[in-house]
Amino acid sequence: MDDSVEISKCIDNLRTKLEKYTKTSLKEAVTRIIFIDPMLKALGWDIGDPDKVDIEHATVDGKSVDYALKTNNKVVLLIEAKPLDDPLTDVKAITQVVGYSANEGVDWCVLTNGNTYRVYKTTEKASAPEKLLFEVSLDPKVAPGVHVGQIAEQLRRISRKAMEDGVLDQLGEEVFTGEKVRKALDKLFTDPPGNLVGIVRGAAGVDSIKPSQVRDALKRLWREWQQYPTKRISAPLSQVVKPEQKSASPVNEVGYAVEHHTESKPREVIEMYRRIDDFSMTRDPEKVARRVTKQYIGYSHNNHYFCTLLLQRGGLLVWLKLKYARLENPPTFARDVSHIGHWGVGDVELAIRSVENLGSALPLIQQSYDENK
Repeated sequence: MDDSVEISKCIDNLRTKLEKYTKTSLKEAVTRIIFIDPMLKALGWDIGDPDKVDIEHATVDGKSVDYALKTNNKVVLLIEAKPLDDPLTDVKAITQVVGYSANEGVDWCVLTNGNTYRVYKTTEKASAPEKLLFEVSLDPKVAPGVHVGQIAEQLRRISRKAMEDGVLDQLGEEVFTGEKVRKALDKLFTDPPGNLVGIVRGAAGVDSIKPSQVRDALKRLWREWQQYPTKRISAPLSQVVKPEQKSASPVNEVGYAVEHHTESKPREVIEMYRRIDDFSMTRDPEKVARRVTKQYIGYSHNNHYFCTLLLQRGGLLVWLKLKYARLENPPTFARDVSHIGHWGVGDVELAIRSVENLGSALPLIQQSYDENK
């Protein structure tokens, strides 16, 4: 049986147990038996084989971690379990499991309460919470409309086969490298080094341009490039449809920064947002504007929305001003919300859970832009 199918079946089974045991204060040991052990089995980890899974793994610090998952006799993933009702927000607990993994020379670790799985890359140079690559929850209430298959694909990244194939390593490199490059560019253009100034001056082919002029121009252009996507719209836009509400008056919210939405989100979610942001803003840099409200981030062309989105811990929800019935071969993560209350503007909702989904999502954003500009 395909492992994604097996994982999906396990998720369905555990969801019924979530309804039964939520708010019953399950202890950690029981949470492991009822929720975590079955999931690990579905992911291809034989918890009965100490060569594959070391239970209560002793660390070099003299402590222990609940699970140490192995491939080729090497620990590749540490998992720390918590009780079902634990919110997984305690910084001390996060720092502890990330620290255990880093000291063991293990690149990856997971903090889970059997419902939510948070995956951290321990080798990144950042605070422990900022090492969070992605998060996935089994609870359908956390992300309404998200297909079980999407959740299975996210969890599949920590399956035994995926760890053997280096899937998590590739994803981590892609997401965290993008962040590093952005920071490097900011450093280079904020204080341009002499070799960069020389390269630009040589490429310009004009000897009369002084190095100081090139340096000043680089700083100025970098500031302009950073600022143009943040311009706000002074006039009210399309109506905002709020949850469980189909009639809403025009609004014009100001004072919210992008950080209001990106703060504490996993790195993959932020990377997905940035790619959509770059894509949307570059449709027409002079006429497309980003508008940040308390509930969502919207993109408009000449005051007409074509894309709005909401950052969640498990992914993005994107709304497009399209008619679902007119879409050709819509992806499985798209649905018609014309008769469902939702934040944002548009009748088509995309539940984007991974960077892989962007390949199918961006053409739909382009279609919405073309039809609404």
